[in-house]
Amino acid sequence: MEEEPAKEAEKCPVRNAMAHLDSEVKEECLREDLKFYFMNPCEKYRARHQIPWKLGLQILKIAMVTTQLVRFGLSNQLVVAFKEENTVAFKHLFLKGYSGTDEDDYSCSVYTQEEAYESIFFALSQYHQLKNISLGTLGYGENEDNRIGLKVCKQHYKKGTMFPSNETLNIDSDIEVDCVHLDLSTYPQEWKNSSFFRLEFYRLLQVEISFHLKGIDLQTIHSRELPDCYVFHNTITFDNKAHSGKIKIYFGSDAKIEECKDLNISGSIQKNTQYVLAFDAFVIVICLASLILCTRSIVLALRLRKRFLNFFLEKYKRHVCNADQWEFINGWYILVIISDLMTIIGSILKMEIKAKNLTNYDLCSILLGTSTLFVWVGVIRYLGYFQAYNVLILTMQASLPKVLRFCACAGMIYLGYTFCGWIVLGPYHDKFEDLNTVAECLFSLVNGDDMFATFAQIQQKSILVWLFSRLYLYSFISLFIYMILSLFIALITDSYDTIKKYQQNGFPETDLQEFLKECGSKEKYQKEASPFLSCICCLRRKGSDDHLVLMN
Repeated sequence: MEEEPAKEAEKCPVRNAMAHLDSEVKEECLREDLKFYFMNPCEKYRARHQIPWKLGLQILKIAMVTTQLVRFGLSNQLVVAFKEENTVAFKHLFLKGYSGTDEDDYSCSVYTQEEAYESIFFALSQYHQLKNISLGTLGYGENEDNRIGLKVCKQHYKKGTMFPSNETLNIDSDIEVDCVHLDLSTYPQEWKNSSFFRLEFYRLLQVEISFHLKGIDLQTIHSRELPDCYVFHNTITFDNKAHSGKIKIYFGSDAKIEECKDLNISGSIQKNTQYVLAFDAFVIVICLASLILCTRSIVLALRLRKRFLNFFLEKYKRHVCNADQWEFINGWYILVIISDLMTIIGSILKMEIKAKNLTNYDLCSILLGTSTLFVWVGVIRYLGYFQAYNVLILTMQASLPKVLRFCACAGMIYLGYTFCGWIVLGPYHDKFEDLNTVAECLFSLVNGDDMFATFAQIQQKSILVWLFSRLYLYSFISLFIYMILSLFIALITDSYDTIKKYQQNGFPETDLQEFLKECGSKEKYQKEASPFLSCICCLRRKGSDDHLVLMN
């Protein structure tokens, strides 16, 4: 019985030694995994001969996504050009006396009753003989009521009398809307004799002529693509709401692409379409592989982060700082994932557009354009492995919080000037007519663009407003260019100088970096137990390499 406690006492030092050894093994394995995680692809290849699949995949993806975007961009340019050229052609066809250039936000204007009647009946007559005068591939389309023809609506006050010479007015402000449908079976001369077109201008608000036309874009055949069929919803609006003696004429054209019902085209267009669809499908496969690899890397990084946090808390009895915790979240992977998702969705839309099942060019171009932007921005990550190129990334990271806080404060002043300029100078200056235009004008002034024109275009109808405009513009330019913009640049310069100083003298070490560099007290242990330790680490890693290998 007395021998048993003696045996237990002999076992305790052995157990303690084994427990201590196991703890050292875990720490060393964790340190090696962390060092491997923060290596660049070339260092990982030299360390474990691990092929940088993601690096090769990203290079291939850049080439393919850019090629896809260029092809789609050329196709989209044809679509936009066809819409714009048809809109210009419609204005020349249906607007009497159109000069080729819009007067303002409206196309043209009339100043007499005779000109108003002539403009209205000119549009009606041109529509009736469209097939004989148009140079384009146009035909009549059905409107909302499934009828071919023109729809003319007029808005006017319900009733009233007005005698400006006696300064008397008696009017009912309720608005009436009367509409009539004019089909192709009646001639323009019959339309002129209709009582509908006897307009009382003193209570007339607007006349709106709407009609649908159909067209086929044949220029896509030259680029070996299937043609698109279009429906143009055109609206001519005679605006008399101001009753100022000037009726503004607006022309609006909303083009929609529809699937052509019966296409019979000989040649190699069908084969070319199949090749493009196959290329888009391959792009989707590449992006899907990139998405899976990057998602896997983030998951494995989070596991490694959890191991480090638990070990640090267990050994040092305190939590790791937030900066070290964020080191495990690779923002480039998140950027690549977002880019891959947008490319996949955009490629699917592009395939549907190519097959003429969808016509949403704008959404597809936004997705593909933004994804390509993110892909090329991601190239900076690989340049960041070289110290000479890494300055830009580090400077942006260091200055971003300060710049955002500074912009929030400067934005309040900017908004104040925007609202002030709109309310005071809006009636007297074209660049201050609405808030969006004011914001764009002030941003141009900050960048030193178009200053003299902004000063010169102010109308001198009111001396008080003219003097205020000078005070307003001089104070804004002086404040933003000489003070705010200079401080903005100084913030970035200060961050740049700090980064350059750190690169020369070394960056401040965090808990994570100190842990990775730790060796002093362990050198003796590593020399004595190096073969045994290496053996255990290799055995542990042998079965779990797939879970610990994190590729940058």
